[in-house]
Amino acid sequence: MSIRIQTLICCLLVILPARAQNNFTFSDTLRGTITVERSWWNLIHYALTVEPDLENKSIRGHNIITFEASGVGDFMQIDLQEPMVIDSIFYESESVHLSRSKDVYLVPMKRMAQGDVGKLSIYFSGTPREARTPPWDGGWIWSRDSRGNPWISVACQGLGASVWYPCKDHQSDEPDHGVSLTIIATDSLTGAGNGNLMEKTALNNNRTAWKWEVKSPINSYNIVPYIGKYTHWREAYQGVNGSLNLDFWVLENNLEIARPHFKQVHRMLDCFEDWLGPYPFYTDGYKLVEAPHLGMEHQSAIAYGNKYRNGYMGRDLSQSGWGLGWDFIIIHESGHEWFGNSITSKDIADMWIHEGFTAYSETLYIQCESGEEAGNDYVTGTRKLVMNDIPVIGPYGVNQEGSGDMYYKASNMIHTIRHVMDNDSLFKEMMRGLNKSFYHQTVTTGQVEAYMTTMAQKDLTKIFDQYLRTTQIPMLEYKREASGFSYRWVNGVPGFNMPLRLAGGQWLKPTSTWQRSEIDLGEDAFKVDRNFYVTSREVM
Repeated sequence: MSIRIQTLICCLLVILPARAQNNFTFSDTLRGTITVERSWWNLIHYALTVEPDLENKSIRGHNIITFEASGVGDFMQIDLQEPMVIDSIFYESESVHLSRSKDVYLVPMKRMAQGDVGKLSIYFSGTPREARTPPWDGGWIWSRDSRGNPWISVACQGLGASVWYPCKDHQSDEPDHGVSLTIIATDSLTGAGNGNLMEKTALNNNRTAWKWEVKSPINSYNIVPYIGKYTHWREAYQGVNGSLNLDFWVLENNLEIARPHFKQVHRMLDCFEDWLGPYPFYTDGYKLVEAPHLGMEHQSAIAYGNKYRNGYMGRDLSQSGWGLGWDFIIIHESGHEWFGNSITSKDIADMWIHEGFTAYSETLYIQCESGEEAGNDYVTGTRKLVMNDIPVIGPYGVNQEGSGDMYYKASNMIHTIRHVMDNDSLFKEMMRGLNKSFYHQTVTTGQVEAYMTTMAQKDLTKIFDQYLRTTQIPMLEYKREASGFSYRWVNGVPGFNMPLRLAGGQWLKPTSTWQRSEIDLGEDAFKVDRNFYVTSREVM
């Protein structure tokens, strides 16, 4: 172990005692922290080439990392998870000697002035981790289609792109000028990737190189090769920013069923461009690629594996009936183009920004297709999936997500905020404004909270604290009196004061202390508007 690695460990270990109860390791901290060796440089571009060996389940490749000095640094942290290895590395044209600590390489660098641009050329190889149950358990997927043809891809969200290629594996920094991805495959197969196909080159030994290019910033885990016996067609969509290329890459034997099924994409884009603003990647196009796993939001090359069924693998997650009229993977993973790909959380602890808003896009799509009450049925139905096990926001700096409730608890929080605002025009302006204000940016929860609070023209601070940082669902207690009733919030964070609407339309402004209303409820049951994610109970 080099002196430099030992020093880095000592510096980071001071962070670990506070995390000990969560059993975080040094590797977690090194991966999840903006270390000194990460902070001084900004990603500009990846030029990535990969060639898989199906027989040996191994890969080899080359990545040219273009970067800009935004500060001063003597070492650069490059992430690559074991058992993958860097074979050689060159700074400009000069060979560089490396030191390694498990999944991190430290590259000694010559001092650069702020604003200087440099390039690292890295050759790598190895047998990457194999995904056992993709996309949940990530890694490379070595599969075959129903006709026995090789079918290969990667799913690495959470696990990280460094599971297979050397990179800056932290969501806070995306290559500003995108990526080129060259996929080398045998002549009988197609290599599909993110963005636009730039060239197809015949190589020796019956191989072909497929070069794809993304011009927009892109998160490292979204850069993914697909290799299979694909066929392709293109459609044009006339959107708010002009003509958008829609490309579909499916297995040859699924072409007949795929063409009519993927017509949902046009309706989805109509809906989301209305509610969320223009599709964020007109330059790079929109693409669905049939994948050997359920699905993933790979930017401009969405992985599709729902077997051409509506619902989530044929099921309605909400049990409302409204989840069976559309293909979950098409709608949900496409929603991530706005939330997750264009707007990306800096730390995966804030992944609710990706999943909560995208889960809510399902509700918006149902509303577009079947009306507002259908959307309300769906989103309130998904509350049955909420576990309230741990907070939605995870611990920062250790590459750790929060609860799986980042999907439907967060989407119900957004739905609740929509009804607290009680102004759908303003709510739509807020949703579209998020995508305009944070277009192609990495963000924190704090930035999103501040923007939404400003746009809502209401203080939403306690609502965010309640639903994102605790496991408690607020409860409205009420008691009937000779005339009217009294009410208060319990189970809330200190100062929780969210206004609430009753099913009959009457607004209340509860706090943690008893307040009184002169409304005569008569013999009717006390009912809260279902669009507010709260519980209620009568006390005597």
